[in-house]
Amino acid sequence: MSTTQPNRAKDGKNPQTSNLAVPDAGLRAAILDAADAAQPDCVNLLSDLVRQPSLLGAEAGAQALMADRFAALGLELDRFTVDETALSKLPGFSPPVQPGVYAGRENVVGVHRPRNPTGRSLILNGHIDVVPTGPADLWTTPPFEPRVADGRLYGRGAGDMKAGIAAYTAAFAALRGLGYQPAAPVYLQSVIEEECTGNGALACLHRGYRADAAVIPEPFNHTLSIAQVGVMWVQLAVTGTPAHVLDTSAGRNAIEAAWALAGHLKALEIRWNEPGRRHHAFCDHAHPININLGRIEGGEWASSVPTRCVVDLRLGFFPGEDPCAVRDEVADAVTRALRDDPALSGVAAELIWTGFQAEGCAIDPAHPLLTALADCHRAVRGDEPRHVALTCTTDARFFALYGDTPATCYGPEATRIHGLDESVSLDSVRDVTRVLALFIAHWCGLEPV
Repeated sequence: MSTTQPNRAKDGKNPQTSNLAVPDAGLRAAILDAADAAQPDCVNLLSDLVRQPSLLGAEAGAQALMADRFAALGLELDRFTVDETALSKLPGFSPPVQPGVYAGRENVVGVHRPRNPTGRSLILNGHIDVVPTGPADLWTTPPFEPRVADGRLYGRGAGDMKAGIAAYTAAFAALRGLGYQPAAPVYLQSVIEEECTGNGALACLHRGYRADAAVIPEPFNHTLSIAQVGVMWVQLAVTGTPAHVLDTSAGRNAIEAAWALAGHLKALEIRWNEPGRRHHAFCDHAHPININLGRIEGGEWASSVPTRCVVDLRLGFFPGEDPCAVRDEVADAVTRALRDDPALSGVAAELIWTGFQAEGCAIDPAHPLLTALADCHRAVRGDEPRHVALTCTTDARFFALYGDTPATCYGPEATRIHGLDESVSLDSVRDVTRVLALFIAHWCGLEPV
């Protein structure tokens, strides 16, 4: 296992950031043809990745595949685990939902170093972890057996976001197939734990990785992200008073109380979406901020008034808002509800902040990163890419907020991510490969292999 690390003196960033020439028409056509030729291998890699059930804590098999693929491309390998103690002192850290279990769970980075750096450096980042499948029997075919039908590849993680990882790998391979490589440092990052903390990407920053730009091929259908909300996870632990059901009034039902308290917190959603509170990037969005009740567990016995109930909620908030202030607002809402709602008399509640504690972020729509990607999109798809403000979070926040690295998302079209029968369009994956290959050539410049 190599422990080759980036140049910490410059953090991979090239001081020469003037615009580079767009590849001429002949080279552009050759790059597109090479990207098309790389698609069979791209689909094979995507299929192999989907077969790996890289759920939280089980990413090793998929990461081994990525390490092999990066090595086959001639990239230096950097494999490293998340140092929870070190990361806990950094801005952007989120308390893991499984504390103390990072041993043996690696990030994998393929490092390209040019012979004569003349272009702008680049991070291509993707997360290898996937969310749970839900009831597997409700899928048309097993969720970790890739299925191709009607131009789409089905399986958990096919869209979110193993297709993006396969596409950036194929884009790099396409350039090498033409006898070229980027004329600037490029870091291909396959990271863990994006779906609940983002600490995998944060570990890359702690490792020293910086660049002139970062692109994450999340499955947002060929759009360019210009903003994303902040996201927090919180557990609401409610304690009532147990009693026999022969006299329920003698107790305080923790499950009913938790439901009532969740309703009080949902009321924050209305206030947070008011026009005067919105970030400008979300002014035209119908309902950008959501509070989701995602999980509930409580009770001890069907014939007993339940003593305890724990509700897991996901809260959204706008870029520029202080996470500490958001937490305080939530705590105040719970305190007022316990004090003022007669239905909650005698009930106790505790807020436990675990998982995402992620700030929102934004990028200037006129940033050279976005204009260069838009140029490449037009060359491939012939239309204008839409700018979107995302009502979710992605690992782009780490690069933008803490890594001095402008970042955006540009990826394929996918359906039912986090749902049943998740799928990705293979034509869309091909086009993302084409766009990223052109973008690497434009942003980084090229030199002969």
